[in-house]
Amino acid sequence: MNYMEIYRQWCADPYFDEATRAELKALEGNEAEIEDRFYRQMEFGTGGLRGVIGAGTNRMNIYTVRQATQGLANYIRAQNGQEKGAAIAYDSRIMSAEFADETALCLNANGIRAYVFDSLRPTPELSFAVRELGCIAGIVITASHNPREYNGYKVYWEDGAQITPPHDKNILAEVAKVTSFDQVKTMEKEAAVQAGLYRVIGKELDDRYMEELKKQSIHPEVIREMAGDIRIVYTPLHGTGNLPVRRVLRELGFEHVYIVKEQELPDGNFPTVSYPNPESPKAFERALALARETDADIVLATDPDADRLGVYCKDTKTGEYVSFTGNMSGMLIADYILRERTATGTMPERPALVETIVTTDMAKAVAAAYGVQLIEVLTGFKYIGEQIKLFEEQDSFRYVFGLEESYGCLAGAYARDKDACVAVMMLCEAASWYKKQGMTLWDAMLALYEKYGFYREGLETKTLKGVDGAAQIARLMADARSNPPRELGGCKVLAVRDYKEDTRRDMETGEVTKTGLPSSNVLYYELSDNAWCCMRPSGTEPKIKYYFGVCGSSLADADKRLAALKEDLLK
Repeated sequence: MNYMEIYRQWCADPYFDEATRAELKALEGNEAEIEDRFYRQMEFGTGGLRGVIGAGTNRMNIYTVRQATQGLANYIRAQNGQEKGAAIAYDSRIMSAEFADETALCLNANGIRAYVFDSLRPTPELSFAVRELGCIAGIVITASHNPREYNGYKVYWEDGAQITPPHDKNILAEVAKVTSFDQVKTMEKEAAVQAGLYRVIGKELDDRYMEELKKQSIHPEVIREMAGDIRIVYTPLHGTGNLPVRRVLRELGFEHVYIVKEQELPDGNFPTVSYPNPESPKAFERALALARETDADIVLATDPDADRLGVYCKDTKTGEYVSFTGNMSGMLIADYILRERTATGTMPERPALVETIVTTDMAKAVAAAYGVQLIEVLTGFKYIGEQIKLFEEQDSFRYVFGLEESYGCLAGAYARDKDACVAVMMLCEAASWYKKQGMTLWDAMLALYEKYGFYREGLETKTLKGVDGAAQIARLMADARSNPPRELGGCKVLAVRDYKEDTRRDMETGEVTKTGLPSSNVLYYELSDNAWCCMRPSGTEPKIKYYFGVCGSSLADADKRLAALKEDLLK
């Protein structure tokens, strides 16, 4: 059937509820909108689903959520995981609670137990719960930092990380087999509860999660000593971070934590910010106003599912608040942990720091300074989580810290996904330690630059929506593969890594070696003068992303070189 035939079927079939049919009938005559909603089945990618909420095969709704869950259920049953069951969490977005219930009831109808949180929770707590409850899988309903019209569905496996090979491809294959809603099972909630298939979880998991967070603290005595001197402004941006972030800071002893009241309560409409992304300066407008009122040392924001952390810090010399990238805040935490664990004798044997290939090269210098193994993985925190599992299975390294440039990191191995709650905690502890030395976090960042090099990074994104977007992105990647540049931003291209083909080509000698990482549609350019750049399509959005980094002789020099590289790359 073509998209118009499928549209008419949805309008007429009593399988779809009255509100869905009414929403679609109101679109009659708007062919472009109908085509966008029905030209394809919403793609179940390697992380799950993400899309605009609404009626249609290419939208997030209870029917597409059930359909994806049926495929997941089929795979869980094939793995004999019914008794282990699945944990389910959700954030503050529109329809999140409803999608969580639909997911649980579809699993239940397939004989699979579901452990559902009693209210919204951060994504990292779901990662923790999967392992804590001994589940075979986990699902979190969230669209992370996307605009308000989006929602999503992320799948985790029994190691607590988002699905990686072979499970990701196998689940994709099972989801693809569910081509008709006749194949989808569901049941009444009351019957599922009575059968012991639908189980509610809550406070007990919260308490155990909180204890694991606090175990990551290195200097609780410094926090207690400086708790009255540190002033912290925090906004959960209407998301899930409010309760756990405030609780961990309170239990550690911080006395002056100021919450942005207008953004405190969960609200999927995000009424005070159009784009609830802590990477966006606009998301910080109210928090910075409160920071100036309270003379705050640090200003923190977490995204709706509390796995990303944005940071501003006061520069006491200018009185202004300085924005930190995810690379900067991640390196502050990494250097603090490695230095203080070394100093206190609490560093494990064979320690490892894990980062993605598009994260700052400062991580290599920091790891080398403390004799810590640096391991690079593909973009996506799931690959960092996978490394923790491999370390344990192979008894090779001991995970200490992991980070990615997109404002996510994890201290400790209690979870297998990035955790803004622990990032807040560790950054506030580091701020306390530095304040005791008479330094701000900005002073500490400048000290890192002086010690390791002036590393600066950038990210540019092209959004290409609609039917033609995917084809345009494919053409851009194909052109880049067939016509590799010889020079970018005044830097010579030394080598090209094509992770899709698992090749690294030396541009001078022509020698080809393997990258050593799984296949992924990513091109990475090694440049002269410690520079690099990378391009990849987003796995969750209709975008192509360009990452780039340099190392300069000063901040001004690094910023100048970064601007030149960006300009050349985007040509």
